[in-house]
Amino acid sequence: MKTVLIIEDNDDNMALITFILEKNGYATIMAENGQQGMTLADTHRPAFIILDIQLPDMNGLEVLKGIRNSEANGDIPIIAMTSYAMSGDKERLLREGCNGYIEKPIDPAKVMDQIREIVEK
Repeated sequence: MKTVLIIEDNDDNMALITFILEKNGYATIMAENGQQGMTLADTHRPAFIILDIQLPDMNGLEVLKGIRNSEANGDIPIIAMTSYAMSGDKERLLREGCNGYIEKPIDPAKVMDQIREIVEK
């Protein structure tokens, strides 16, 4: 069973994405802030990471760069899942090193197709 790290500070969003992933056969590890997420990425080496960009302790881009520069394996697919949806944000996040971008609120019926499309590239 593949493991996914979810870095998300909103309990409702965490519960929803965890439920969807686990229903689709993934094991999940949860982090509620960026520092914890970077530590868990390094410790567990997940198959991919779902990363919220607005976190309480640091910006998601800092987390992204921290993971990319760590021993966790800079090649782990990282998917930004955020409501931070201003013009140009998607392009900026992809340019900075995210492998994909999914806007919140997520559509439970479509999110696994979106995730598979990003992870299986």
